[in-house]
Amino acid sequence: MRRILPLVALLLAAAAPSARAVLTIEITRGIEGALPIAVVPFGWQGPAAAPPLDIAAVVAADLRRSGRFAPLAERDLIARPTRAEEIRFPDWRALDAGSLLIGRLRAMGPDAYTVQFQLFDVFRGEQLLGFSIPARGDTLRRTAHRIADLVYERLTGERGAFDTRIAYVVALPEAAGPLRYELKVADSDGFDARTVLRSPEPLLSPAWSPDGERLAYVSFEGGRPAIYVQEIATGERARLASFAGINGAPAWSPDGRRMAMALSKDGNLEIYVMDLVDRSLRRITRSLAIDTEPVWAPDGRTLYFTSDRSGRPQIYRVPAAGGRPERVTFEGEYNARASVSPDGKRLALVNGDGGRYRVAVLELDTGLMRVLTDGTLDESPSFAPNGSMILYATRDRGRGVLAAVSVDGRVQQRLVPEAGDVREPAWSPFNQPTE
Repeated sequence: MRRILPLVALLLAAAAPSARAVLTIEITRGIEGALPIAVVPFGWQGPAAAPPLDIAAVVAADLRRSGRFAPLAERDLIARPTRAEEIRFPDWRALDAGSLLIGRLRAMGPDAYTVQFQLFDVFRGEQLLGFSIPARGDTLRRTAHRIADLVYERLTGERGAFDTRIAYVVALPEAAGPLRYELKVADSDGFDARTVLRSPEPLLSPAWSPDGERLAYVSFEGGRPAIYVQEIATGERARLASFAGINGAPAWSPDGRRMAMALSKDGNLEIYVMDLVDRSLRRITRSLAIDTEPVWAPDGRTLYFTSDRSGRPQIYRVPAAGGRPERVTFEGEYNARASVSPDGKRLALVNGDGGRYRVAVLELDTGLMRVLTDGTLDESPSFAPNGSMILYATRDRGRGVLAAVSVDGRVQQRLVPEAGDVREPAWSPFNQPTE
C-alpha cells in the first residue's frame, strides 16, 4: 500500500508520540574551512554583580552552529580586551583569528543595560562594525542573538537568522496512559522554550503569521480537527475553521489577510482560501484526488500544494485566485510537504524513494532536485527566514527530534529534546515583536 499523505494520515489517525521543552543543539556536520573568529567575554560596568547571562558565549554558540564560523575556545584567548585601545592585533594574528569581537555590558539603572560591541578585522587592524544596544534583563539573550546576526551579515553578506523563533509540537507520556500534547515556541537555538497550548488531543501544523505575533494550528479537541489562530503573547485564540470532515494545513498569505487550508467539507479534500476579515471562502482546487498542504509563494500570487492526482503524491502550483494546477515535481515516486524559500526560487520538500523519506530542495527555475538529508523518515521542512537553513523533523534512536540542514547540504545540526518526541517544526519570520 502506498504511503498516505502525511497530513491526511495524521488527521485520520492519532498523531505519533512527539517531545519535551528544552532542545540541545548538536552540530553533526560543518563547513570545512569555517572562518576562525575570537569572541571575547564582554566586560561589565555596574555597581552590583553582572547579570548571569554570558552574552559572548551566546554569540559564539550562534556563530558556531551556523557552520560558517569556528569561534576560538575561551581557554585559547590570549587576552580579554573590552575596548579598542586594549587590542594588540599582532597577538591575535598569531592565533590566525581573522575577526575579533569585543564588548561590554553597562548598567544604566534598575534592570536597564546598554550592550556595546565592536567587530574588527584582525589582519587589517580595522573596525568593521560597532553598535550600542539598549536592553533589559529579560531581553539580554535576544540582544546576543541580534549581535550574532549583525556579525554574521557583516562577514558573510547574508542576513542572519539567530534572532528568530521556532514553533514545534511535543507529546509527553503521562503516568497513566494517554499522551499530553504541547505547542511550544523557543528561540532559534532551543532556549527560552515556553508552552503556548496544552491539550490531551493531538496538535498539528503550526504556522506563523507574517508579523510573528500569532500561530495558526490544527487541534483535535472535541474529537475532530479544527483550525485555530492564537496570539502568542496573550494566549487569546479563536476557532477559524471547524467544518464537517477535515480542517487542516493552515498557511498564512504573505500579507496576513488570507489563510489557505485543506478542507473536505464538500466531500473531497481540496484547497481553499479564507478571507480573514469576513471569513468568506474561495475554493481553489476541484479534483477527485487528495489536495492538501498549501503554501504561498512570497508574492502571494501562487499556491503550491500536494496532490495525488497523478497516482502518487507530487507538488503542484496554482494561481492563488484559482485556475488550472500545474505539476512541479517529477523526480521520485513521492514529493510532498513543500516549503517555499523566502526569495521564491526554491522549494524544500519531502522526497520519497525506495521506502526512504528525505528532505530535498527543488530549484524552480531549472527543475534540479537535490536530496539534502540521509534519514529514513525526515519530514515537515521549514525554511529559515533568510533562506540559508531548513528545519525539519526526523527520528533518532527511536525518538522524534528536530534537525536542520543548510540549503547546500554542507551544514547539519540536530536539536535533541530532553525527553519524549518532538515534531511539526515551523521557523518564524524575521519581524517578531520585542517581548
